[in-house]
Amino acid sequence: MKTLYSLILAMIVLAPHCLAQREVIDKVVATIGGELVLLSEVEEQFALMEAQSGVLPEGARCNIMDQLMASKLLVNQAKLDSLEVSDEEVEAQLDARIERILSFMNNDVAQFESYYGQTINEVKAQFREDLKSQILADRMRSQVMASVTVTPSEVKKFFNSIPLDSLPYFNSEVEVGEIVYKPKINEEERQKTIEKLESIRQRILDGEDFAELASKFSDDGSARGGGDLGWARRGKYVPEFEAAAFKLEKEELSPVIESEFGFHIIQMLERRGNSIHVRHILIKPEITDADLEKAKVHLDSVRQFLLSDSLSFSQAVKLYSNEDVQSYNNDGRMVNPATGNTFFEIGDLEPDIYFTIDTMEIGGVSQPFEFRDQVGDIYYRIVMLQSRTSPHKANLKQDYSKIQKAAIESKKSDFINQWIKDKVEATYIDIDAMFNACPVLEKWKKQDIRP
Repeated sequence: MKTLYSLILAMIVLAPHCLAQREVIDKVVATIGGELVLLSEVEEQFALMEAQSGVLPEGARCNIMDQLMASKLLVNQAKLDSLEVSDEEVEAQLDARIERILSFMNNDVAQFESYYGQTINEVKAQFREDLKSQILADRMRSQVMASVTVTPSEVKKFFNSIPLDSLPYFNSEVEVGEIVYKPKINEEERQKTIEKLESIRQRILDGEDFAELASKFSDDGSARGGGDLGWARRGKYVPEFEAAAFKLEKEELSPVIESEFGFHIIQMLERRGNSIHVRHILIKPEITDADLEKAKVHLDSVRQFLLSDSLSFSQAVKLYSNEDVQSYNNDGRMVNPATGNTFFEIGDLEPDIYFTIDTMEIGGVSQPFEFRDQVGDIYYRIVMLQSRTSPHKANLKQDYSKIQKAAIESKKSDFINQWIKDKVEATYIDIDAMFNACPVLEKWKKQDIRP
């Protein structure tokens, strides 16, 4: 389990500091403009890679140093170009990353604090500047890469440059369409939820502590922090919530409002222009078995329309699918988050979808089946198997989008290397002598001082 946490933490910035269980006498090992690379940063990333992979290749520290210097150069240029990252954005990403770690710890705050040896707020304070620099680097990289595209002739040239014996072999892939339906709450449960929140609201008006009531009753992760949602700019929240929140004066309590997440009461804590700091209590109405059965029957009737050719799949998506799911704006086609395209290898599919389409013919439509979204809400979906390929060696006809993506990545790599080369000549750079034996760092030395 600790290995699992380490992998999660590695993806979200927090791990390196946890895993470097060694004493490092810190010092600056590189200066890039106004940015510094510390020896501790190199050692922390080395320790993380070692924990994940075991034996590391020769020159691992040199490669880490190269990557850190590239990131610092991006941050330095971002500051020169006056790119900005708001405190609200950093805070939102910190919160999201902490939430993700907690989700793997069954939302056990005590376990989190034991693992880190710090409170959540102390962890956030420790990594706030690191995260801000990471966001700046990512923003600068995106700006540098924004103009990189490839033409069809470049894709073909890239493909033809790959030796025949090096062409990848692709496993069978499928394209899957979906129609998603969220069960509707019956009126009785809806009213019970409203009345419960009205009662909580009155208790707050009568003097009870909002944070304590939020911790006790709220149905989302903010309950751990007394319902506090932190600072947010206009546009972050769903429309119904935002409209109610921005009407409030300091310390004012909203009436009960409904959003796609359930029912809320909101309190304004502070406001700065278009940014607000609010807390809320969320109550989600209970879904009854009867509500679920109605949803299933509803989707089954949609399936019958499709089987009888009364509707095309695209038409059915627009008429009946949930507008908030990604596939809605893609004619129902699901997008593989690992690749960004619509093709899935069997291992990329959710198990319930895999077993549903396993024996299905192309064009077949499944029975409705239940699934849960990332926050645990119940939905129903029907899926259509839209295509299936056989295992094959890469070719332009079947795999153009993948080859195009690889061609773009190759061009981006060349582009960023040239960008670094250009910036090195115009940026003050100093590298500690302990890294003199790293061939990969030669590009960081100015032309006129290279041997």
